[in-house]
Amino acid sequence: MTEFDWLDAITAGDTFGSETPIEVTSEEIIEFARTYDPQPGHLDEATARETAFEGLSASGWLTAALTMKLLCDAGFTDTIGLGVTLEWPTATRPGDILHLQGRITSKRRSQSRPGVGILGIEYETLNQLGEVRQRTQATLRATESFHARLSPPS
Repeated sequence: MTEFDWLDAITAGDTFGSETPIEVTSEEIIEFARTYDPQPGHLDEATARETAFEGLSASGWLTAALTMKLLCDAGFTDTIGLGVTLEWPTATRPGDILHLQGRITSKRRSQSRPGVGILGIEYETLNQLGEVRQRTQATLRATESFHARLSPPS
């Protein structure tokens, strides 16, 4: 077996997803905001109704943290992030049940590190209604210990 058999098994277009959804609670939104993002729309329901979000919404950074948990649930646990682009097209709300769907967009061998592959991925964090709460594009460094659950393109 060569050092890149694991990378050869990955194809641009392969898909992945999380298995265990995460339910977002008001308490979690408020606690995260108190500690990391104390903006009015994240701290109190009554005050949040007066903001542009017209109700309690999660910090994008809480959505990003929950998305990371979902990405790990999809098997992306032994990679190193080299870069990321995030978009939050709609606000994460109390009661949202989040899951992740994504695909491999590119792969290549590292030119400077033997046995290392560079993967391009994109994924969406969706709620139970299919509303996109976060859209992500990322570049990851992976090695032969990478074992995400990938499926051929559908």
